[in-house]
Amino acid sequence: MRDVLDELERRYRAGETVALGTVVSTFRSAPREAGASMLVAGDGTVTGSVSGGCVEGAVYELGQEVIGDGNAVLQRYGVSDDDAFAVGLTCGGIIDVFVERIDPAEFTALGDVIDSVHAGEPVAVATVTEHPDPAVVGRRMVVWPDRAAGELPSTRMTDAITDDARGLLDVGRSGTLHYGPDGQRRGEGMSVFVNAFQPRPRLLVFGAIDFAAAMATLGSFLGYRVTVCDARGVFATPARFPAADEVVVDWPHRYLAAEHEAGRVDKRTVIAVLTHDPKFDVPLLEVALRIDVAYVGAMGSRRTHYDRLTRLREIGMTEDELDELSSPIGLDLGARTPEETAVSIGAEIIALRWGGRGQRLADRQGPIHTHEELSPHPSH
Repeated sequence: MRDVLDELERRYRAGETVALGTVVSTFRSAPREAGASMLVAGDGTVTGSVSGGCVEGAVYELGQEVIGDGNAVLQRYGVSDDDAFAVGLTCGGIIDVFVERIDPAEFTALGDVIDSVHAGEPVAVATVTEHPDPAVVGRRMVVWPDRAAGELPSTRMTDAITDDARGLLDVGRSGTLHYGPDGQRRGEGMSVFVNAFQPRPRLLVFGAIDFAAAMATLGSFLGYRVTVCDARGVFATPARFPAADEVVVDWPHRYLAAEHEAGRVDKRTVIAVLTHDPKFDVPLLEVALRIDVAYVGAMGSRRTHYDRLTRLREIGMTEDELDELSSPIGLDLGARTPEETAVSIGAEIIALRWGGRGQRLADRQGPIHTHEELSPHPSH
């Protein structure tokens, strides 16, 4: 839903009924992740994408039908279909798309969802996409870390989905859950798609240098909330880093420790240490490598790297802790400019996040994308 949130909010506030198609499961070389959405308005306007162009026409037609009759539909598209080249994914992937009607009079909690997303408050929308009783398909719950709205046909169902949606929300992951018809954890018959909305993950860039400016631009493009921090106020100015969400003048290790203590650093946080100055790097990395984050990388030559490791060992850092450090930072792309170096760092972050190897796709065999199979029993 995040893909189309602005347009959905505009239509919702205006009292319009629309159809929303959402990717709820992916198989093999699917082009979009679960959660990718496409909005179909009553006036024929389309916003967003579920496949990058392969099946949008079919989803558009289905959306128009759903607006008219209100019956939500779970549809599979892919090369396994008889009409694969007409509406399928010729790239070889398969996606399950759930198309539902969004009526402001029926989905009254959507306004609260939109407000939470804008405020950076974690929230998840859990929607029943499969059930033996057609009347249950399309029923929703909205789940926050501390509360929930909406009720399903049974307490058992409500409790199970609420607990599991909070688990997905905690890790910032959307996905399909499977239960028995009454919410039994060991059973099948009911599928629930949880669309989790977490605040943007953070990218903390330490060192107010030209490479940091390029990294802030790339980080913002990749969807991170970017902070640039440096102890030198003459360099750490908003004018030098217009792409950053905030520029902080503070000693890097002190700032990071305070952010962690305040709960503003989590498992999705990415840390790029670009100062390559021991008086900043060593105390900063001592903090960074002892907290649970997604990535810690440090810039510098091989000589700087080995000197940095020696200094970190001297202050008591263990080999297990040092193994968490990506240094020298980035992938070997032959980068020279700050912008090219930022791409190198961003590529390493992406590869580590999704399990990529950083090699040329032309030199690989097999599927380009790898996805966990989330929904073994799709409806048609």
